This record gives sequence, structure tokens and C-alpha cells, in this order.
Amino acid sequence: MPELMIHHRSYGITGILFDKDGTLLDFISMWGGWSGHMMDSFRRRLAEQGLELPAIEPSLWGTIHRPDGSISGYDRGGPLAMGTMQELFALLIWQGYRLGLSWAKSKELVELCRLDADEELERVRPARPIAGIVEFLAACHAEGIPLGVVTADETQAAEKHLDWLGIRQYFGAVVGTDQVERGKPFPDMMELACRKLSIDTRGAALIGDTNGDMRMGRAAGARLCIGLGEAGSENARADDFPDADIIIGDYRELRPGGGAA
Repeated sequence: MPELMIHHRSYGITGILFDKDGTLLDFISMWGGWSGHMMDSFRRRLAEQGLELPAIEPSLWGTIHRPDGSISGYDRGGPLAMGTMQELFALLIWQGYRLGLSWAKSKELVELCRLDADEELERVRPARPIAGIVEFLAACHAEGIPLGVVTADETQAAEKHLDWLGIRQYFGAVVGTDQVERGKPFPDMMELACRKLSIDTRGAALIGDTNGDMRMGRAAGARLCIGLGEAGSENARADDFPDADIIIGDYRELRPGGGAA
């Protein structure tokens, strides 16, 4: 059985499943700009209808903003971190409806905003790998450890982002929320990914950057639920992951293969 060394202790595992955003790629570089562009487009299109988005609403997705309005962080338990795209869009559609648009008109407006934001994302391609992830994936691959991705994003988009990062080849399964009936924190995605990898869920390790990832892993009966927090912020990391088995600051705290650290 493959082994994973964490904090000088070795764990037998059947494979490793990763969340995507905030776990494989830098969350803010990818989604900070996209969500900012989405909100700007939404605000502009509302103004064309003679409507104004209340000042408090730009953070309705759980984003954290600098004084100039730019996005500096995100709530790990919030909609942008944990929600599906359809859930995010529904929040915006609701805002348009509250301001007086019909539900159908608000849906059409949000779809136009999505097209704007996706076009900008495709143009900029802002995906940046989390520090140490490329080396860790290569080491796992060399040890023959089955690897998969379970993401609240849709599968086609996830595949594209992994290609942008140059790491798609490491994963035997990529499961987006569109492949299952229930997304995180329910176990469906992890169970499906393990079936695709032909591994026992009860022996799999899960790595994610939100407690919703940890809850998915626990619901699926995962061997280990590993929370990826910020290095050097122990209290915040513990608060972020009440359901994690282990919390790490970065991938230097993990090593495949077992043996002496």
C-alpha cells in the first residue's frame, strides 16, 4: 500500500484526492479577478436598467475587499469557496429580482455577466499553482499513488484549469459537481472519484482548503482529511478546519513514500 508521510508520521493510503481551487491553484489569482469582473459587469448592466446594487452586496459571495474595492481574500466557508457556479449565479439572480427585475430578465442579465467574466478569464489565464504542489504531485506519481480531483467547479472547466497549470497528466480522475447529484459537503464526488480510480474510499486521503472539503471526506469515510491552511497562522488554521484530521501550512509538510523524514 502506498504511504504518505505527514509531520514525521507515516500513513498507509490507497490514493489522494485534491480539491482544485485553493488546493492545487491559488484561489485569489484565479477567482479574485473573475468575481471582481463578474460584479463589475453585473453592476454596469443593472445601471443600464436604472438600478443600483447596494454597497454591501459586492461581498455577497464571501469575498474580502481592500479599501479600493479590489479583492484581497475570501471566506473559506463562503459561497465563492464552497458553492457551485449555479449557486453563485442564483445569488446574483436574486439580487436582480430584489431590485425589481423579473426572474427571467435577471437570469438573462447574469448569463451575460458570466460570458463577460469567462471571456476575461480565458484571455488572462490567471491560474497559478499553489507553492510546492507541482513537486508533490510529481513525487506522488513517481511512487505510483493514484491521484484525483474533486471540485465544486464543473468538470470541463476544471480540466482546462489543470491544463493551464500543466498538471492534468497526474490525475487519473477529475470529478466536477456536474457529475453528481449532490456536491460538497456530501460524499458523492469523492465516492465517484474513488470508483474511477478503482481505490477504496476508506483508504483514501483528501486534501482541501475548506472545512466543507473535510466534511465531504468524513461523509465518504476517508482515511485522512487534510486541511491546507496558511503557513504560520496556527490558530486561524485550526479554526478553519474543525473537521480535519490533520492541518498543514504547505506541501513541504507532506512526503509520499513513508520512511524517515
